Amino acid sequence: MVDFDVVELGDTDHVAEGDTAPDFTRPLVNDEYWEDASLSDLTDEGPVLLVFSPMDGAFPATYVWNELRDRELGDRLTVVGLSISTPYAHKRLVEERGMDYRLFSDPSNAVAREYGIEHDLDGMAGIEEPRPAAFVLDADRTVEYAWVATEWPEFPDYDELERQVRRVA
Repeated sequence: MVDFDVVELGDTDHVAEGDTAPDFTRPLVNDEYWEDASLSDLTDEGPVLLVFSPMDGAFPATYVWNELRDRELGDRLTVVGLSISTPYAHKRLVEERGMDYRLFSDPSNAVAREYGIEHDLDGMAGIEEPRPAAFVLDADRTVEYAWVATEWPEFPDYDELERQVRRVA
């Protein structure tokens, strides 16, 4: 028995395959520290899997990062996340989950708006977060694969995501 409501997220005009992913600069957090970094800093080094997730502590974020950690996709390309959580919350999540991935902190949700994937959190005016999404980007920030949730909670097809990562990396 499900103890939460499934919520339709509605239509979105999100960044799609073939588009150039918008660049941004935000604090990038690992288990030791954080520093401002740009998405283009990462793509300059090669392909990137950019994963948008709900705030840290929400079960979808925990589930997504556990799944990605267990699949070890970072062996093939750079895997980074982004949510509205603070650098402090990200540092805690990375430590608790034993993740090798870094997470961008974007409390204003401005990056999600640039990507066309913002949504109001539980219908609260002025409170939003990114809808779950995953973008596989090549070294030029061209979107090679895009998945964006249409309902909450919803998760990517991890086997398909892994196939796309292997195709690009």
